[in-house]
Amino acid sequence: MELLFIEARDLPDAWFQCVYQILENGRTYTIDRGSFKGQERLEFDYVTVHIKFPMTRPLLPDIPPALGIPNPVATDYLDQYLPYLMTSAKKEGEEYTYGEYLEPQIDEVIRMYREEGHGTNQAYMTVGEPRTIYLEDPPCLRGIDTRIKDNKLHFITYFRSWDLWNGFPANLGAIQLLKEYMAENIGVEDGEIIAASKGLHLYDYIWELAKLRTMKT
Repeated sequence: MELLFIEARDLPDAWFQCVYQILENGRTYTIDRGSFKGQERLEFDYVTVHIKFPMTRPLLPDIPPALGIPNPVATDYLDQYLPYLMTSAKKEGEEYTYGEYLEPQIDEVIRMYREEGHGTNQAYMTVGEPRTIYLEDPPCLRGIDTRIKDNKLHFITYFRSWDLWNGFPANLGAIQLLKEYMAENIGVEDGEIIAASKGLHLYDYIWELAKLRTMKT
């Protein structure tokens, strides 16, 4: 197992560095079970990404127009995605949303910090339950841990599997907006994000776009 640590300035920088590093340090394997079964993934064994200023705008990747590559995430996507992270809203046919797990815990974490103080390790928000192991596509985000240090709210997240090209920027953009909401309601400043995964990957159909974006051959 190769453990990789990436330190980034903001969310677009974190995405770019991960794309660059996975082309150099990722391992390739064929998917036996899961999304795009039978195709190949390029994946980190385990990566931790420390984002020091995730509140810096823009939250989504910035693709130079000269490259002719579409942005991995549409500019208005976060507005549509945020309710699925923060509320129990669910579309027909969806087996789950992150929000159905997180919604009741968000209010409890806010209450916990406001009423009982900042010195706790119990303000952890879980995604999923034992039965999700039987789903065709179990939740990728499995938890958001929190810490208040120096009067700033920090998030520590873990993804069991994570699409680097689209999922990484969309998920972290929405998680950052959630963090800003919680920090405001707790009455503290917004802080950093530490994101970890043993399954951050690029699917084979996106490898050439990743090379174009990083200008790697």
